[in-house]
Amino acid sequence: MTEQTSRTSRKRILRQGVVTSDKMDKTISVRMDRKTKHPLYGKYVKRKTIFKAHDPDNTAFEGDIVEIEFCRPYSKTKRWRLVRVVKQGPASIESMESGETAAPAAVPAASEEGSAS
Repeated sequence: MTEQTSRTSRKRILRQGVVTSDKMDKTISVRMDRKTKHPLYGKYVKRKTIFKAHDPDNTAFEGDIVEIEFCRPYSKTKRWRLVRVVKQGPASIESMESGETAAPAAVPAASEEGSAS
């Protein structure tokens, strides 16, 4: 019973960021911006971190604001998992309006009848 309690009460690390790339299959790149204070001059400087996150259904598109959580390693660089899409970006809205699916359909080859002129 104590093991079950400790599993359910684990602290989840959640972060929000912007999808910068959705070109990989089942993987997205998520950018998180932050401001840090420069150690010598005291000026606040913008910094960014890019995480690879697992997206099993290819639901996130470039420009979306997503929430990801830390999880077991899926690959050498992929340590995060997509929890939900918080806000859709312009790329996902355009793809929904045009009726496209997440993966582009294969282009059919030209038939032999049309090319034998």
